[in-house]
Parts: sequence; structure tokens; C-alpha cells
Amino acid sequence: MMSPALFLLALITLVPFFSIIWMSFNDVSLMGGLSFEFSGLDNWQRVFTDPDIRSSWLISLVYFLSTVGLEMIVGTVMALLVYSLSRGSNIILSLLLIPMFIAPVIVGLLGRFMLDPSHGLYAWMLNETGLFDGNILGNVGSAMVAVILMDVWEWTPLVALIVLAGLSSVPEDILEAAEMDGAKYVQKLLYIILPSISNILLVALLIRAMDAIRFFAIIFITTNGGPADSTKIIPIRLYDIAFRFFDLGYAAAVGITMLVFSIMVATAFTKLLKRQEKTS
Repeated sequence: MMSPALFLLALITLVPFFSIIWMSFNDVSLMGGLSFEFSGLDNWQRVFTDPDIRSSWLISLVYFLSTVGLEMIVGTVMALLVYSLSRGSNIILSLLLIPMFIAPVIVGLLGRFMLDPSHGLYAWMLNETGLFDGNILGNVGSAMVAVILMDVWEWTPLVALIVLAGLSSVPEDILEAAEMDGAKYVQKLLYIILPSISNILLVALLIRAMDAIRFFAIIFITTNGGPADSTKIIPIRLYDIAFRFFDLGYAAAVGITMLVFSIMVATAFTKLLKRQEKTS
């Protein structure tokens, strides 16, 4: 009875997938209609020799480690603070989750408006305090910091929500016994709480890592990869190759490398999670 649905699902997923693989071995032209000219491994050779692709992967790695790392640290701290509240935790949690429900495009537009050097609130505050007096999104160093903080502001609440769900499963009797034995909060945190939610932390890390690899909207709206390609992560580079230069064969090869990288990251986290489950 599920065969028709499975067949339709296969058509929707497998046909485009194998089409992209075939495209990666061809020069695809849109002039006078869609046409394919077999080029062998030329596109794949360009993927591994193009300095622009290497630069975008390096920028993506910086963006990936910065956003995911900050979100895990800040999200865990937020969850611990909300968990320790005796009153008003639901109200505080509701307020903290608001950024997560805003579309990334809106976050990008809001960030671009607030950082505008002529009328942006954040730009004015930084200028008045003497911390920064230029165009934040137009400066090579500050643009990357700005888009990273926008991503952290939006998705840290998701990590906090996942960690908070894990904290509810920490055995209260063990915490009470440790407190009676004179354990301080830092000791309870390091030896009871964090080990108890280690699997939850890995799940939160996996979810955010998979999303950060393909993140696009905020950078596209705010800097579009600039200035001087300083924020051109690999999804932005892929967009330019495909829809600005219409080099679809090369874009297919770049897209497949992104897919392979995502699978490798997911596989590594899954193995780590299984190993953690066996030892716990």
C-alpha cells in the first residue's frame, strides 16, 4: 500500500540527485535551450584547484566553528540559568525563544537596518562609545563578526531549548545527595549535570551543525558575500556560480562536495553519539 508513495518520493529525490551527478560531468548550456556537452572530470578538477573555492571553504569553516561554538556555549548557559529559576521560568523561556521564530530573511533585513552607518541604532551606539565608527557591514573584519552574531542571536534559543529538555531528565535525588555531601554548584555541574546531558548536547550540536553548513539567507541579505569576498561562504559561492555565471555543471560539482561534507559531519556525530550511549 505504501508503494505509490515510495515511488513518488523516489522520483522527487533520486531523479534530481542523479541528474545533478550527471550535470557535474558536463558543460551545461542554457543558450537556445538546455544542452549538455560531456566534459569528463573538468568540473571536478576545478573544484579541487579553484583558489576561490578553497577560500570559500576556509571562510565557511571559520563561520561554522564560530556560530556553532558560540551557540552551544551561550545556549547551554541560558538553559542552565532558566533551569535554576524557581519562578517565571516559562515567561523567560518564551521571551528567549522569540528570535528562533523569526525568518532568517527578516533577521538579515533587521540586522542590515540596525547596522546602517547613517541611521542604524547599533551603528550609532558603537560610534558614540568609540568602539567602531565605520560601516560595519562594509568592513572586511567587522562584516564577518556581524553576520556571526546575527546567526548566534537567532539560533542560540534552539540550543537552549534542547539543552533545557535534557536538564529535566537529570536525577534530582543524585543532585540532592551531592548537595548534602557538600558539593558546590560547579562540582555538580561538571560531574553530574553535564555528563547526564552529554547525549543531548551532541544532538543539539548535530542539529545546528547541519544547518550551519548550508546557511545562506542572512549573509545573502546583509553582505552578499562581501566586502571583498570576506563573508562569501560556500553556499553563497555556489549561488554565484549557478545563478550569476550560469555555470551549472561546475555548480553541480560544488553542490555535491557540500553534500559529501554534510554526510561526513553527520556520520561523525552519529558515531560519537552511539559511542557515548554505549559508555553511559
